[in-house]
Amino acid sequence: MLTGLRRSLFQTLSRRVFYGWVILPVAAIVMFGSGPGQSHLIGLFFDPLSRELGLTRTSLAAAYGVATLMAAFLLPKLGSLIDKVGPVRMLWILTLALGSACVLFSFASNWIYVAIGFGLLRFLGQGSLMLNCNNMVSQWFVRKRGFALGIMSLGFPISIAIHPPLCQWLIEAIGWRETWIWLGISTWIILLPPILLFAYNKPEQVGLAPDGVIATDDSLSSTTITGITRTAALRTPAFYIITGSLFTLSMLVTALHVENKGILMEHGLSAQNAASMFTITGITAAITMPIVGRMLDHFRTEWMLSGGLIIMVASLFSVTLVTGMSGAIIYALIFGINNAVTMTFVAFMWPKYFGRKHLGSIQGFGQMIVIVGASLGPLPLAIALDSTGSYDITLRSLTILPILLAFVALFLRAPKQLSQLTTPTAETKS
Repeated sequence: MLTGLRRSLFQTLSRRVFYGWVILPVAAIVMFGSGPGQSHLIGLFFDPLSRELGLTRTSLAAAYGVATLMAAFLLPKLGSLIDKVGPVRMLWILTLALGSACVLFSFASNWIYVAIGFGLLRFLGQGSLMLNCNNMVSQWFVRKRGFALGIMSLGFPISIAIHPPLCQWLIEAIGWRETWIWLGISTWIILLPPILLFAYNKPEQVGLAPDGVIATDDSLSSTTITGITRTAALRTPAFYIITGSLFTLSMLVTALHVENKGILMEHGLSAQNAASMFTITGITAAITMPIVGRMLDHFRTEWMLSGGLIIMVASLFSVTLVTGMSGAIIYALIFGINNAVTMTFVAFMWPKYFGRKHLGSIQGFGQMIVIVGASLGPLPLAIALDSTGSYDITLRSLTILPILLAFVALFLRAPKQLSQLTTPTAETKS
C-alpha cells in the first residue's frame, strides 16, 4: 500500500516539476527535525541539569564533548552504509532512533546517563540525519547544488528560530524531563510522513538525472556518476584544507550555540531574552542561506571559504561587546550569517571537490572530523566560566584559529583526479 502511494505521488508531482524540488522540502523538514540533537537546543538544558543533578558546567561540557567525540567515530561507517543502501532507508530508521533517544533522555539521573544521552542525540541528530540529507540533495543537484543545499539547509535556522524559545518556555512550564518526551514524540510526527512518502535516494533511481535532465539511454552515458574514492581523497591537499576549515567553524559555532544563553546573561540579558536571540539568528540565517548557496554556485569557492572564516571571527568578537539588547541583536544578526555560511559549506564542499560516486564514505569521514570539532567547542568556554567567571578573554583568544585558516583557505584547489573524471561544467566548475 505504501509503495503504491509513493509511486502515485511521485508520478503526480514529477509531471509538474523536477522531482528534486520535492526532495528539497523533505530534506529541509528533516534538517528542522534534527533540532533535538543540535547544540542550540541541548545547551538550554545545561542549567536545569546542573541544578537537579548537581553537575558543574565543566563536567556537563566534558560529558557533551566526550559523548559527541565517541559518536563522531561512527560516522565513517554510516557514510559507507549510505553508499550501499541509500539515504532514504537510513533516514526513517534514524528518525525512529532519535525520537526514542529524546524520550530516554528524560530519565537521565547521573553524569554517565547524561553522557550516553548526549552521544545518542548528537550522533543521530547533528551527525546522521544531516549527513543523509546532505547526501540525498547532493545526488539530485550538480549545477545548482549550492542553491539547492542553501534551500535544504533552511530547516536548520528555522530550528534555531523556533526550538530554543519554545523549549525554554516548556522547561519553565512543565520541566526539562517532560520537554524531552514531547521533543521525541514531535520528531516522529514531523519527520516520518515526508520521508516515507516522498524521499528517493537519487534521480537515477526514478529515471531522471541531476538538475532535471530526463535520463534517456544517451543521456545516461553522459551523466555517469563519477567521483574519487575516500582513499584518493585523503591524499589530496583539498581534503585537509576543507576539513581544517569546517572543523574550526563547527567547533566555534557549537561553542557559541551551547554557551549562548550563559554568555548573553553575563552581558545583562534575562534567560528568556537570551534564548529569544536565537530567533533573530535563525531568521537571519534563513534569509541568508539561499544567497550563500547562489554565491557558491557563482564565485570561487576558496574566496567564499575564506570569507566565511572571517565572519566566524566577527561572531566571536562581537558577542564580547554586547552591553544590552541592541548589542545582542547586532551579534545575533552576525551569528545568523555565520550559521548560514557554516551549514551551507558543510553540505557543499564534499561533492564539489570529490564527486558523487563515493560521496557517502567521504562525507562520513569528513563529518566525523567536523563533529570532533563540535565536541571540543564548548569545553574551553565552560572551563573559562568555572575558573574565571567570564567568557570574554577566551572568546577573543579563539579568533586566532579562524584568522589563520582564512589565509590557508585561499590555497584550496580541486583535486586533479576529479578533474580527469568529470567535465568542467559538472562537478569541478569553479
